[in-house]
Amino acid sequence: MSATVVAVAALGLLLSSCSTGGSGARDEGPARSEPVVSASPSTSPSASLPTKKIDAVRLVKNDPKVSPDIKRDLKPCTGDSYPVDVTYGNLTGGQSADVVVNVQSCADAVGIGSYVYRAEGDKYENVFSAEEPASVYAEIDRGDLVVTKQMYETGDSVAYPSGEEVITYHWSSNRFTETERTRSDFSNSVGGKPTAPSAD
Repeated sequence: MSATVVAVAALGLLLSSCSTGGSGARDEGPARSEPVVSASPSTSPSASLPTKKIDAVRLVKNDPKVSPDIKRDLKPCTGDSYPVDVTYGNLTGGQSADVVVNVQSCADAVGIGSYVYRAEGDKYENVFSAEEPASVYAEIDRGDLVVTKQMYETGDSVAYPSGEEVITYHWSSNRFTETERTRSDFSNSVGGKPTAPSAD
């Protein structure tokens, strides 16, 4: 059999398999629905990061960037309970979760220091500090760091500040940069500080 005859026969076989009586590749069954795995991990703020529980009290006390006053005042309020709030999340885009530590006073739960620690191998590096004699508290909001500071004037009680500042920071170029700041002034009539009556 010549090469030409073989080629014609093969072509005929191919055409017959694609006749109108069949449905081509659809006869093989439905397409596979297995999930596609990305070659590179997501770096979005919502990405799940490895989280290792840390000893926040030891971290703060061993941190040279924390003031001696805060280290001295960081003691248990009752038993072994320290006035420390700890939050884990993705702020700096690292391979492990960042740690936000808020240190408060035992007497009135007022924030006196806020710190962000970034995992560097087996250690944590302080990449943000805010220490206030009044009140400061840091939180993670959609991948940004939001710091709230209470503003007090002479004669204000701890429960009734005169105002509040909310500052938003975003991590870029290996540091936090302020992106937004808002200030609210509270009414003098709140908290038992009524305004002076009118002379009329």
